[in-house]
Amino acid sequence: MWRGTVEHAVSMTSTPLHSPELHAHAGFRRILHSPAIGLFFLSPLIAEFFLGDFPIVLLPLIVPLSLWYGGCALGIRETVRRRHLGWPSILLLAAAFAVVEEGVLTMSLFNPDYAHLHLLASGYIPALGIGVPWTVFVLTLHIGWSIATPIALIESSQGARAVQPWLRRRGAVCTAVAVVVGAVIVFATNYPAYGHFLASPAQVGTCLLIAAVLVAVALLGPSAVSRRSGQVERGERSSRKTLSPWILFALTLIGGAVFELGRRADGAALATSLMLIAIVAVLTLLGIASRWVGWSSHHRFAVASALLFTYSWNAFVSTATSGSADALAWISDVIYLLAAVAIAWRCRPRVR
Repeated sequence: MWRGTVEHAVSMTSTPLHSPELHAHAGFRRILHSPAIGLFFLSPLIAEFFLGDFPIVLLPLIVPLSLWYGGCALGIRETVRRRHLGWPSILLLAAAFAVVEEGVLTMSLFNPDYAHLHLLASGYIPALGIGVPWTVFVLTLHIGWSIATPIALIESSQGARAVQPWLRRRGAVCTAVAVVVGAVIVFATNYPAYGHFLASPAQVGTCLLIAAVLVAVALLGPSAVSRRSGQVERGERSSRKTLSPWILFALTLIGGAVFELGRRADGAALATSLMLIAIVAVLTLLGIASRWVGWSSHHRFAVASALLFTYSWNAFVSTATSGSADALAWISDVIYLLAAVAIAWRCRPRVR
């Protein structure tokens, strides 16, 4: 009797199995656990915060920053995966993103007094209006860290879904809108903040042309043909066993250290040479190792996590050498390091 009474009471008060409330709750949980949402916010987090540019108290800025950074990272990833392309296409589209951001939106490639840092003083080429070390440095930051690293980290945690599209039509449209709004925000905030500088029409036009060529090559060029589904064809693989993920992690860390050393080197020639050596060495290593037997998501994760931690240790070095470090800067660096460790742990591949 009591059992029947209790069951009746529960049936009268409990939420129905197919109620709108349960559907809404399930939908909200899916959104929170969506890899697309993770990538949308991880890209600006790495790009602007883990580098040490913003203290932890400015973390709310991740919301407007995610429109441009996260929207572009997600859009690049979805475009490549929907067309069954691979990492060469991701890197080329990331390069187009970098050229547009720094040449068209922030215009730091051409602004001699951007943030009052005299970024173009070293290796300045008057005919182009750029400083070679700064151009190499900032474009590489966006390609490697703003776009490639967050994509690789999130995909590493997705198993079989790593190379599958994550967005439906509505999500793709929302992403495109976010990119446009984000671009407007980036320009509108940088233009008054850094001297109302405008690059010449020729400079802006050249950047847009370069970006268009990069997009065309990414989607239609040889890399689009040879990297279907992001995998090397079986016939292209060498019989040699690939490197351990830990060795790849260590070598990428070394490459990141050489790159950062080049950034701080005296003299444009030395700085540019060291950065280019690091870039070529890491890309060559990945190009060769990915063709060897045994290459897996663990190796991609090793490279991405090494790049992530390169930003982490570099933030401490930047704080120590800034000359104006305060307690907030150090606390922020520690929090970002702990966050990087947590993100790497969460994104690690689950199945070998």
